[in-house]
Amino acid sequence: MTLKLYNFPQSTCSQKVRLVLWEKEIEFLDRPVDSTKREHLTDWYLKLNPNGVVPTLLHDDAVIIDSSVIIEYLDEVFPANSLTPSDPVERAHMRKWLRFFEEVPTAAIRVPSFNKFLSKRFDKLTQEEFDTFVDNHPMRKQFYKKMRKEHGFDERETDSALDRLQQTLDRMEKGLAESGGPWLMGESLTLADYCISPTIDRMNDLGLSAAWDDHPLVTAWFENVRKRPAYAKTYYKRTRLSEIYEGAKYGASDNPATIVAESDRTEAEQAQVCS
Repeated sequence: MTLKLYNFPQSTCSQKVRLVLWEKEIEFLDRPVDSTKREHLTDWYLKLNPNGVVPTLLHDDAVIIDSSVIIEYLDEVFPANSLTPSDPVERAHMRKWLRFFEEVPTAAIRVPSFNKFLSKRFDKLTQEEFDTFVDNHPMRKQFYKKMRKEHGFDERETDSALDRLQQTLDRMEKGLAESGGPWLMGESLTLADYCISPTIDRMNDLGLSAAWDDHPLVTAWFENVRKRPAYAKTYYKRTRLSEIYEGAKYGASDNPATIVAESDRTEAEQAQVCS
């Protein structure tokens, strides 16, 4: 049995899956995808994941895509250290959180991320090159079309994204009060907690932590998340955007996962996927 995770170190969706893998103590091969080389848009990767995004999980010969699908798959196939409630009603409530997080904050966090950091990746592109990149993106074309190459997203898009993130914090505060905490579903850590954790960490990295200053339950929840051993393993060196673009130092260790060696990557993968 082999698990290989194709992912970006700094991707919030990739971090979500790594958190679950480490929490459940599942061995996996870490295959970093090089976003600077647009590796996620190459023919061989698109045969794995036609959406052209990360993460992608390869479980032996089975290809699983979409981060929330992946974490539910992992918890079903590897039931030890379960992160899903056994009660059907509680399980439905957990999935309600998952759907909300996928629909609202997961998309919203991309806007301030690009405004502050990620749009810098396009500085050296001409407008024509940028337009070609946008047109060639299978899934996020409309997202990039809303963005101005030099300046990121306009005030209206930015305000809308920040409002959705604030809505998320408000809903979490209320949910934690109703469940009694310390986790969203009450006493047990679930997939819902790890689904949203990378977004909150990204907000912190972007300097947006004041948004939960008056949310004491969210503040305590985030502190509890950061105490998990899985958290430290997920956020190894240079997994935060401020480390890449501002030289911030978090003092984290190197990637603890088994990394697919450079020599074992593209040629073998192309042969496997394209055969």
